[in-house]
Amino acid sequence: MNNKVKFGTSGIRGLVSDMTDKVCYAYTLSFLQYLQSIDAIQDGHSVGIGGDLRSSTPRIMNAVASAVVDAGYQPVNCGLLATPALTLYGISQGIATIMVTGSHIPDDRNGIKFNKPEGEVLKQDEHGILAQDPALNDALFDDENLLRNDYLLAINNTAEQQYITRYLDFFAENALAGLKVGVYQHSSVARDVLLTIFSSLGAEVVPLGRSDHFISVDTEAIRAEDIMLAKQWSEQYALDCIISTDGDADRPLVSDELGIWLRGDVAGILVARFLQIDAVVTPVSSNSALEKCASFSQVVRTKIGSPYVISAMQALGNAQHVGGYEANGGFLLNTSVTIDNRQLAALPTRDAVIVPLCILLAAQQENCTISQLLQTLPERYTFSDRIKDFPTELSQSVLAKIQMDDLHNNAAVFAQLFAGELEPAAGSDFTDGVRVTLANDEVVHLRASGNAPELRCYTEADSYSRAKALNELCIQHMRSWKA
Repeated sequence: MNNKVKFGTSGIRGLVSDMTDKVCYAYTLSFLQYLQSIDAIQDGHSVGIGGDLRSSTPRIMNAVASAVVDAGYQPVNCGLLATPALTLYGISQGIATIMVTGSHIPDDRNGIKFNKPEGEVLKQDEHGILAQDPALNDALFDDENLLRNDYLLAINNTAEQQYITRYLDFFAENALAGLKVGVYQHSSVARDVLLTIFSSLGAEVVPLGRSDHFISVDTEAIRAEDIMLAKQWSEQYALDCIISTDGDADRPLVSDELGIWLRGDVAGILVARFLQIDAVVTPVSSNSALEKCASFSQVVRTKIGSPYVISAMQALGNAQHVGGYEANGGFLLNTSVTIDNRQLAALPTRDAVIVPLCILLAAQQENCTISQLLQTLPERYTFSDRIKDFPTELSQSVLAKIQMDDLHNNAAVFAQLFAGELEPAAGSDFTDGVRVTLANDEVVHLRASGNAPELRCYTEADSYSRAKALNELCIQHMRSWKA
């Protein structure tokens, strides 16, 4: 394997220059061989393949298809479509699927997400995939490790149509009538599907910002220009909401009627409440308004990453309605739900489309705007930032000292690191990094990045301005730790 292409959440990612056809072929073979080893795929089975709108995606999809063919399976070219649409197709058909996408990262990078027949690969699967040693046929590639032949068949639109039907069947006809919704299309692979679903449900839809080149939209680190554009569009078109997604449409962007983007971990609470979820699973970094709103019978906190959320949802079983979300906004539905005699089947992977649909309808139920709907939640605000080029070893050393100090019932190290400028520590959580609740109920969460030399800081307080100021104070001190 190319050691420059790393396994991250649910698959691999790397620079396009490093993700040669041969590298992508090898990883795909390893995934298929792993499925064979656990009896999750049989001879002659189909394997669904999809991709996003990056310039490198068609080439990589072809490399994936070549590996599927050589392994003795039938590639199904599902075209360029949302990751949750491809995952839904695989689950409904009982087949493995492979999505070529780099999610929200820039166009000079890409990735491949692997799904077993029941959904995303989890952490235990990752080790099994990396343990494979596939035999490669060098004759398939030229001197630049590019494939000599094309392997993709004609596009099969079944997966995308099934995804659209999922929502048109669950929500009432004309459920969004009377609403005016802006769709920020940019280079989201779901940009046309969003138009279809929302207009079919009765909304007046305004297409916005369609791009011919790939734009990196990160729902957790929204670009300044996207913040400005949303406010301008809301005022110009008198919109009830603006919706968008990241590149592969598993993370949503949703604004209120003023064009202010909602944070994903707040949107997740609103969705879970609308769907009448009993047990909610979310990473430890998500807003604590989840517990404070007292709307759910059970809340489970996990490490950051969808594999951890999915594993925890599975552990809860099917005795209740179980759902989950991440701070990036993607919502995962582990059990089917029924509302007004209409059933929405489980889809245990991050999905973007379900989020704005539920939020708009929840506001309609309350006869209010989205900004007014937000006011029904406890006043808790989060802010996050990071220090790049922070040595991983140093991050681990600092966090380990804090944890060891805490085990001795002493918060002295934490207090010293911030020069005594924070309130005393009242509680701690080491699920993923160091999350400290201060005596005034504010939160500081420090975490080393899992795939980059970065130290991240998440803060939470009773106002946005305070959460931001607290974060800036922490980041200022954290920079000095490198000295």
